[in-house]
This record gives sequence, C-alpha cells and structure tokens, in this order.
Amino acid sequence: MDTNTQAQGFLVGIRQILIHGAITLLAIVIAFSLPPAARYILYVWWPRVETDTSLLLVTEIGLASARLTALVYARNARNDWLSRLRERALVRSLPAARDACVLTLTGHGTFVDERSPVREVLRSAYEIRVMLVNPVGEGVRRRVESLPPEVTVLSFHGEIEASIAYLAELRKLGKKVTLKFYDEEPFWKVVVLGDHVWVQHCHHGCELNQQPEYVFALQHHDPRRGLFVPFYTYFLERWNESRHPEYDFDSSQLVYRDAAGHETGRAPLGVPISSIGTPARHGLTTIDGHNQARLRGHQ
Repeated sequence: MDTNTQAQGFLVGIRQILIHGAITLLAIVIAFSLPPAARYILYVWWPRVETDTSLLLVTEIGLASARLTALVYARNARNDWLSRLRERALVRSLPAARDACVLTLTGHGTFVDERSPVREVLRSAYEIRVMLVNPVGEGVRRRVESLPPEVTVLSFHGEIEASIAYLAELRKLGKKVTLKFYDEEPFWKVVVLGDHVWVQHCHHGCELNQQPEYVFALQHHDPRRGLFVPFYTYFLERWNESRHPEYDFDSSQLVYRDAAGHETGRAPLGVPISSIGTPARHGLTTIDGHNQARLRGHQ
C-alpha cells in the first residue's frame, strides 16, 4: 500500500509539473502574440470600423456573442468535452477498488449508460453496495411531480429495472452485490470508489444530469481534511439503517430486517423484472422511444 501511494504521489507530481509547463508555454505564446494583435486592431481594424457603421455593428454583435458563449460554457463546464475527458482520465488512473458504494436515484446513469465514467470500473470491484429509490415509494412520486411532464413514473421504473438487471449480471460474474431501496426523496447522489467519492446534489425540480458533479479524495495524511469522510459517512449511515429493505435477486422481493439483522417480512418490489429491462450486449436497456431520451436525466 505504501509503495502504491508513493508511486501515485510521484505520478501526481509529474502531472503537475507538465501542467505548469504547458500553462507557462501558453502564456509565453500569448505574450508574444499580443503586440502584433494590438497593432492590427489599432492601426488596421479600428480605422475601418470608424468609417463603416455596418462593420461596427457586426463587431459589437460578434463581441457580445463571444461573451455570451463564454458565459454559457463556464456555467455548463460539466457538459464540456474537456471536463468529461478529465473525469475519465481520473477514473482510469485510479487503482482497482475492492469495494464500491453507490447511493443514487434509478442507477441508470451510473450502471447502464455506456457514457458513465465509473461503469466499467465497477466491474473490477469485488463488493458493491447500492441504494436506489423505491420505485413505488413516496419519494419517487414527489420527484416525478417536480420534473417536466414528459418524465413519468414508468420511465423511472424502466431505469430501475435496467439497473437491477445490470447488477444481476455482476452477481453472475462472482461479484458480491447488495442492493437496498430507500423511500424518501433523495438529497445526494454519492459514488464511492476506493479513496475517491463522486457527489451530486439531487435538487428538487432539476434533473440530476443538470447538476454539477464534485470529486473528493481521501487525504491519507489527515483524513479530517476534505469532504471524502463526511460523504462516505453519509452513505454508511443510510446503509446501516434497518428501515431500508434489501433486494433478493433470486425471488425479486424486498426483505425487511430488524436492527439485529433478523428477517421480519417480505414484499414484492412493485416493478416487474423481465427481459424488457435486461441490459443488451453493450449495457443499454430497451425502453420505449418516448422515455429513452430522458434516461440520463434521472441517473
């Protein structure tokens, strides 16, 4: 473990040096290009603009459009390809995690969607603990009512069904998968892989894929620093609450237990688990076209 930590620290140091070098080189290029650009604007472009009102209008519109575009990209950085590239690079650089913990809504954006950055990483984990929203609980109803009218309870059911099918496939691969369901409306989406945690706020009335995503790493030298421990604790506290039933993959039933872990009863999940939601070869679910366009919004 110490050797791996030192190796990771060395790679992080090399990456920071390369990033600083690239930024310095870019700054030098910009510095050398500024004088010619300024001369062109002052002595060539501006005299033309002064005598041509149409060109002045075009210039103002172009500058306004550039500023607006910059603001839009700044507010939606998570949707930018560079952000996704950095996120995938981070996931690939992580060592194989033995345990994975996931607290989310339907799980489609994490388990089924091929664009999920952590989907394949989960296959390398041995023990996977998952909490999804109860498909027939009060939390689902309130969540759906807060979203656009084209989002329905049935679309949530289809996503949950596909996530269960994907987790069942992991069980067939020898993974230890435990699935629980919670009833209340979600507040956080939390994905823990090894020493990193991905966090998104489940804002009422907003689809989850519209929310920014944050990644926090465990600070080994001082675990009290950063937000890895608080969010990991947040997951564990809800996982250990006995009121959340566990899903039996063999019988498709919810198993209720008391605080001591003894079974107190069983109930049907409320969503038919059939071949409709089984992930295809590439992990995508087959759902009607009306709801398929909304899948990534629920996660």
